Amino acid sequence: MYNRLLALRQQLRKAELQGFLVPHEDEHQCEYTPARANRLEWLTDFTGSAGLGVVTLARAALYVDGRYTLQARTQLDLKHYEILSLHEDKVEDWFLSTLKQGDRVGYDPWLHTQGFIEQMKRHLATRKIELLPLEMNPLDAVWDDRPAPDLHPVKPHKIEFSGEESQDKRARIAAQLQADGVEALVISSLDSIAWLLNLRGNDVANSPLILSYVILQKSGRAMFFVDPGQVSDDVRDFLGPKVTIKPYDQFTEAVRKLGAGGVKILVDPRKSHAAILDLLHQGGADIQEGDDPCQRLKACKNDVELAGMRQAHIRDGVALCKFLCWLGQAVATEEVTELSAAEKLEDFRRAQSFYQGPSFDTISGAGAHGAIIHYRASEQTNRPIGGDMLYLVDSGGQYLDGTTDVTRTIAIGQSTEEQRDRFTRVLKGHISVARARFPVGRSGAHLDTLARRSLWDVGLDYDHGTGHGVGCYLGVHEGPQSISQRGFEVALEPGMVLSNEPGFYKPGEYGIRIENLMAVQPSHFEDEERSMNIFETLTFVPIDTRLINAHMMTSTEITWLNIYHAQVREKIAPFLEGKELAWLHRATQSIMAM
Repeated sequence: MYNRLLALRQQLRKAELQGFLVPHEDEHQCEYTPARANRLEWLTDFTGSAGLGVVTLARAALYVDGRYTLQARTQLDLKHYEILSLHEDKVEDWFLSTLKQGDRVGYDPWLHTQGFIEQMKRHLATRKIELLPLEMNPLDAVWDDRPAPDLHPVKPHKIEFSGEESQDKRARIAAQLQADGVEALVISSLDSIAWLLNLRGNDVANSPLILSYVILQKSGRAMFFVDPGQVSDDVRDFLGPKVTIKPYDQFTEAVRKLGAGGVKILVDPRKSHAAILDLLHQGGADIQEGDDPCQRLKACKNDVELAGMRQAHIRDGVALCKFLCWLGQAVATEEVTELSAAEKLEDFRRAQSFYQGPSFDTISGAGAHGAIIHYRASEQTNRPIGGDMLYLVDSGGQYLDGTTDVTRTIAIGQSTEEQRDRFTRVLKGHISVARARFPVGRSGAHLDTLARRSLWDVGLDYDHGTGHGVGCYLGVHEGPQSISQRGFEVALEPGMVLSNEPGFYKPGEYGIRIENLMAVQPSHFEDEERSMNIFETLTFVPIDTRLINAHMMTSTEITWLNIYHAQVREKIAPFLEGKELAWLHRATQSIMAM
């Protein structure tokens, strides 16, 4: 790893640069990137799904959020890298403390948003440090074994799953473009493109996405920039005559020409890389910065999508229940490891109809590994599951009709009083969010404290958001909706799907997380004086009652849990038999108030 850092620094010297930015993101700002775009992982060995590397000729650092602090410490060479917080430590301050007046920092304009670059430029200019876009990425020049593009056939996402034809989606957005006097919309977010065109692919790990760009015109016509070899005649017929397929590498020139004559072009600066805005400026466009309209429309699932999500979660619940039944017996009779457990869970999911693959790499954490929020087991770290410990398994599936994400914490052997206390506090927070009734127009930030209150009561907390948006056979992490301390901008609307996943993590000992997915629904209680929303729980998997201290639960919380477990039995039992059915009945027995 250090040799790679030295090689990159040599390239910086050749280019007369004193610093360089290495983001996790690719040209499409993807969370999960193709192997060819894993520049940060290649340089640092860090495998998390969010992070930013900064390199100078003498120092290097990695910025991560709270989910990855422990993971980064185990994966990085701490002799050569500092670990800093994405949310608490400013990247520009690190450069200001490291470089001197007149130094130059390079960046790849295809990998950073315009907003981030403008912020960096303003701060670095206070010390007369230049931030320069580079035509060639110096890291790519030293990445000798960089993987070739791994492209796959494009597939139609049929109306029985999407619930709305692509031409109707395009017409809705085109009408808004016309009303706003906008000539065209440039889209680089792969989930927006998949949703808008009703297409799915397999170019990105764990997400059914296609490496592509789209330019949507106010007429409703679209230019789809993709490798033509990925698109069959059937897909061309599916798209229809108003979608023109163009080679992926023609996008740059098309954007440059798009703004000729000073026409107004809509671009989302938070979703588009700086290179797109630079090209539009060069072409003379009147750039209209605004939200990608696909994102909000995509977030609010229609009735067909919600029905599909419900069915996908029942099948996923069957797979999880089969797995948990197997796990309880296997750990007592054979050697089970983090990796073998994850493989067994995948086997159970693979047997379900419409299953397309995992929605993310399964987090299978035994004991202390459960405290690493986004832990990924490997041959080097693989640990047996057994003895007395907590086992945390966070996993999800991609189905043609929906995407799932569920976490359960399981008692293996005997648990401690402290572990039961922490588990119960996490459960109380989970129930508080699941039961929330909140005014229309409120955001997830207004609900985040509900999940944390019981932990805060005893001076505890967790360093991640309480909930993220989830797509429908799309990304398992979807914006713009969230339940988090920073999620004030976006109101929660009916049809949005979010996770509910409070947790607690004791480094070196254990981790706890309880996660279900929920859909926002309008409330219809008779006593409401204003319009309200509620959550519909979509996930149906038992919560381990052996870890609950019932003395800490209110009667309302116990009633919620008992009703939830009755619903799990009702929905999952028809698909189980024998020992698995018997296990389900035991796992969902009512608990009594103490």
